[in-house]
Amino acid sequence: MSGNGHTTPSQIRSKLKHPVIDADGHWLEYGPVFAEQMRKVGGNLAADAFIASQRTTKENLNTPVDERRRRRIGMEGVWTRQATNTLDRATAMFPRFLYERLEELGIDFAAIYPTAGLRIPRIADDAARRAVCHSFNVVTADYFREFGDRMTPAAAIPCHTPDEAIEELEVCVKQLGTKVAMFTSPVPRPVSSVTNREGDASRFAVWYDSIGLDSAYDYDPLWKKCIELRIAPTFHTGASRQGLRNSAVNFTYNHIGHFAASGHAAAKGIFLGGITRRFPELRFGFLEGGVGWGCMLFGDLIGHWDKRNAKALEYMDPRKLDRSLLQEKAQKYGYEEHIAALRARDGWPDPDAFSLTGGLSDLDDFSACKITKKQDWQDLFVKPFYFGCEADDRANAWAFKHGANPFNARLNAVFGSDIGHFDVPDMTEVLPEAYELVDDGLITTDDFRDFTFANAVRLWGTQNPRFFEGTAVAKAAAAVLAAPGA
Repeated sequence: MSGNGHTTPSQIRSKLKHPVIDADGHWLEYGPVFAEQMRKVGGNLAADAFIASQRTTKENLNTPVDERRRRRIGMEGVWTRQATNTLDRATAMFPRFLYERLEELGIDFAAIYPTAGLRIPRIADDAARRAVCHSFNVVTADYFREFGDRMTPAAAIPCHTPDEAIEELEVCVKQLGTKVAMFTSPVPRPVSSVTNREGDASRFAVWYDSIGLDSAYDYDPLWKKCIELRIAPTFHTGASRQGLRNSAVNFTYNHIGHFAASGHAAAKGIFLGGITRRFPELRFGFLEGGVGWGCMLFGDLIGHWDKRNAKALEYMDPRKLDRSLLQEKAQKYGYEEHIAALRARDGWPDPDAFSLTGGLSDLDDFSACKITKKQDWQDLFVKPFYFGCEADDRANAWAFKHGANPFNARLNAVFGSDIGHFDVPDMTEVLPEAYELVDDGLITTDDFRDFTFANAVRLWGTQNPRFFEGTAVAKAAAAVLAAPGA
């Protein structure tokens, strides 16, 4: 934890000339009460499906280790709710208490994401998923309604189809006053060729749809609706207990990097799918995975584009092979079997290479991006993407370091406290811990302003200029949005 010792949020705030926005706090929905509140909204279908979605953790922890290994059931987190620090446990459970303590924590405004609600947009049954998400959003909005000057809750938007997402988003914005929306990506979908989906087969015979590139549906109507409703899509989808994070005995093995993995897939799909090209007005947030993966993805995309864009691919055209030169070198440096094999193939090492195109007529993986100049990378990746970062992640400095990213780009790292979860044993240590990057000379005070305030304003305020009206940060946020280049 913090190397600041006993530095308090108020001591950090005394050094700042700007507000602090928490872009990703969490509250703990108390299941026994929350489910019954949902039952009043969506009936038994919503309440019972919600309860079932939360039952998985207990069932898995009650499953013997050998059986978890046999069925490849990933280890869940043990003891993930505050106990010794009962004050913080109560703070996370009761929005009224969280509201009261925000000043103590050094936070002026917070977007509050769910905990139990993180998994509900991936409920497999269509009717149950939609009923649960809608009822969940109604109940959540009621709990937070009176605290809008300092907090706003995220609505859970199911995204298995664009139609269901649009329907729930419209209800949330127009009826519940939603300003922050949590979308789902990647979306798990059944592999069509696997016809026997009984038991555990349903967990493994899936592919993951980034709802950007190569999707099962056209999601452009959803992105258009986001622009119309002034919603910046944010993603908080996990990837634990699946794929390469599925240890039957070690939760940490499963947990490390799983939000980053989901964010990486979502951002990559949105970029390569040309969504930021077709909808330049949109801003996207990828939460709790840090910004390190964003920096790596930015560099990797540029590196691949440099070698795999349409013009670069011409250099690799198999028809350009100089067969005479290759056979000449084979005669001098090769072996008899090489010489014979090339001669039998008329000098072509792979005679059918040119026709092996995977059935694609357009071989440019970046064609949807229409990249022609350096500024395109700024417009298509740097400007629209925002990366939620926890306070104790030293890689946060990577986003701001001059020369560390291609084109000297500064990626949009945003401060997300993650209060309410096990990795924050003391809520009062979060802001001092984030400020260690300044104390240690890794970022400047101007960088810290962007990290803890201005970038969050741009994420939501660019999409919705009225987002911060009536909040405790309204005046300061308006100044950020009015600044040139905001």
